[in-house]
Amino acid sequence: QVRLVESGGGLVQPGESLRLSCAVSGPHFSTFAAGWFRQAPGKEREFVASINWRGDRILTDDAVKGRFTISRDNAKSTVYLQMNTLKPEDTAIYYCARRLYSDASIMSSDYYYWGQGAQVTVSS
Repeated sequence: QVRLVESGGGLVQPGESLRLSCAVSGPHFSTFAAGWFRQAPGKEREFVASINWRGDRILTDDAVKGRFTISRDNAKSTVYLQMNTLKPEDTAIYYCARRLYSDASIMSSDYYYWGQGAQVTVSS
């Protein structure tokens, strides 16, 4: 059974940093792509970043490019999202997701397994 559990969310002030972690249980984690999405209140879920199985192909949304970095540690079956210079508009629930394939993707419909989400609030 595959489970994804996010951690590391919280309340921060603008300009500060957070690192989200996503622990993925189940076999063959290192062969599948993973991604991060977010959903702000009253808005649809949107793509943040994706990483392929080997970690050498990364896709990042323009809204967070240069501030957010996705990475993975296949030995620990964990995906990370380092978020720097946070802004109030980054406030959302952040979801980790895993594909059934090895390529990175920006489409939420390409992801089969999802975590329960982690709240990130950026406010002064």
